[in-house]
Amino acid sequence: MSKPITLRKVGNSLTITVSDIAKDLGLGEGDKVYAVRTTRGFELTPYDSNFEQAVEAARDFMRKFPNAMKKLAE
Repeated sequence: MSKPITLRKVGNSLTITVSDIAKDLGLGEGDKVYAVRTTRGFELTPYDSNFEQAVEAARDFMRKFPNAMKKLAE
């Protein structure tokens, strides 16, 4: 499914409405999702505690070993 989404200003924030997408993912009010940046844009995925732990482990590694990250980026 590909559908344009409009950004709207609410107060000092920009918002998007993703009702149809949320319904397709089985999500409701108060559920958490991750917005993951990819080479093609962003991917919305439902909250997963295992994914959160993996992201935190990656962040810890990157903080502890910045030189290794620079070498990997070459």
